[in-house]
This record gives sequence, C-alpha cells and structure tokens, in this order.
Amino acid sequence: MSDRPELSIKLKSNEFLEYYYLKEELVSFCRENGLPASGGKAELTERIAYYLDTGKIKAVKPVRTQKPKIQAITRDSIIESGFVCSELHRAFFKREIGDSFSFNVAFQKWLKSNSGKTYADAIAAYKEIKSTKKPGKKDIDKQFEYNTYVRDFFCDNKGASLVDAIKCWKYKKSIKGSNKYERSDLTALDQ
Repeated sequence: MSDRPELSIKLKSNEFLEYYYLKEELVSFCRENGLPASGGKAELTERIAYYLDTGKIKAVKPVRTQKPKIQAITRDSIIESGFVCSELHRAFFKREIGDSFSFNVAFQKWLKSNSGKTYADAIAAYKEIKSTKKPGKKDIDKQFEYNTYVRDFFCDNKGASLVDAIKCWKYKKSIKGSNKYERSDLTALDQ
C-alpha cells in the first residue's frame, strides 16, 4: 500500500518533501547523519532537505533561554523577554481571569511577542482574543497535520469511526503529495 521511500541520503530533497515523515524519523535521520536533531518538525524538514540538496550541514542558531527570575507576578509586573508558560504564570492568570483560563496558542504568541508590556495588558489581550474567537472550526497549527486531517475527515464523514480516520490517514501519508484530507482517501477503507 505504501510507495513512500525510506528516508535515506539516497533521496533527493524534492522527493523527500513529497512525503510525510514522523518527527521521530526525522530526528533519527539527523542523528544517523551527524545533523543537529533539535527543533520542531518544520525546522528538521528544512535541515534535511538542505542536507539532501547540498550534502552540507546547515548551521543551527543556538536558542538561549533563561529561567525567569520572577518570584511573584502582579498586574503591574512587566512581561519578561523569552516568556515561558509556567505554573507561576498559570496560577496568576487563573487568579485574575478565573478557572476557565488556559494558555491557548494565540495568547501564548501574544505573550512571547509583547515583552515589556504589563500583565494587566496581557489580561486585556487574553479577553480580547477570547471575545474574537469564532465558534466552530479552530485553527490548528501547521505542524499538527494529523489533527487537521482527522478533524476534516470527521467533518466530511459524520458518524465515521476513529479507526476509519486512522486507516485513511495512514494511507494518505504513505502516498506522494499533500497530507490534507480528500474524499478520495476513502478508498483506503475498501482495502
């Protein structure tokens, strides 16, 4: 059923990019070939494609993160650079916003790009983000292809089972091209 080639140095980058590989496969390839194995799936994919094209190892910019040195947070506290969600932050926002608070992706992005503002600004931003969220279909970040596929599968196949969705997903990732759900993927259920 799978025509997906094994991830090896014999692949050309354009062929590699046509197929879906798990992050674990990408990390394993990097380790076996002396490439840095850190980073997200998109970064690993880019690094491997570059290596397959050039035979060279692309330099990785070191990410320096420091543990926040804050002991307490108030509304007047300044959002630190290199913001990292922590239990201290969660406790503060739950106390100020309520038990329904959660670090959603949009709010995390806001926090990371607004160092220097106050936590009062963050509370206002959170409430704004929550009020402008559209009910229904939520955005799923690009690296979560499986989640997007399964959601779209169920939107098109009401009453289908997760087993069916997974069977179609496995078929989809084994073939060349996009990993987006298409009705034609249902042929996997006939096999």
